[in-house]
Amino acid sequence: MRAPWGITSASCQRNLPSQLNVDDVTTLIRSALLSLLAAAAFAQNQPEASDSGPSNDLFIMFGSDVVRPSLAPKANYNIGLGHTFKFLNKDPFGDEITFAYTYENGGSHGFLHTDFGSHTEAVGLMKNFGIHGTKRVTGYTWIQGGITSMTGTPIVENRFYDGEALGAIIHFNDHHSIWIQEMYNKIVSVPWYTTSSIGYTRSW
Repeated sequence: MRAPWGITSASCQRNLPSQLNVDDVTTLIRSALLSLLAAAAFAQNQPEASDSGPSNDLFIMFGSDVVRPSLAPKANYNIGLGHTFKFLNKDPFGDEITFAYTYENGGSHGFLHTDFGSHTEAVGLMKNFGIHGTKRVTGYTWIQGGITSMTGTPIVENRFYDGEALGAIIHFNDHHSIWIQEMYNKIVSVPWYTTSSIGYTRSW
């Protein structure tokens, strides 16, 4: 799994300005993410005309990547926050904006952890939808984009990340649920791969 990163790194180092541009974009995105979290916290403290349910989610997920071309399983850990904005209720792509951090084992051996890893910070847009005949289970789509930093070599390699997920939520009550999802992932210069995850969510 590590070989494609090393090959791409060598080609990217021949063009130093491009590497600097990626680092600059990384700084801007991380600043924007902090601003998003501050805005969500501010919005949570504002009075609302109506409240149909919890508007914040704290999720912790664990899963396994299936990397290509070897189809080897690799651990995937994810933690994040989501906030539902009422003005996005009619948006066909989603009404909940998320910020998530993901660690993935990028080594050629082992499952849980190696010195080679990828660390992704991503902003997402989630759309929840009902399933006919039940209120206990709902579905969702989740689109994410961000920056992946690949470690384990002398130079940290930053790449753009894209992810799309389809999942189901099992609701125990308004504040506790289990999320199960399948996600397609693409990091620039790395073959696409999928992730199967399950996790716990606290809503308020």
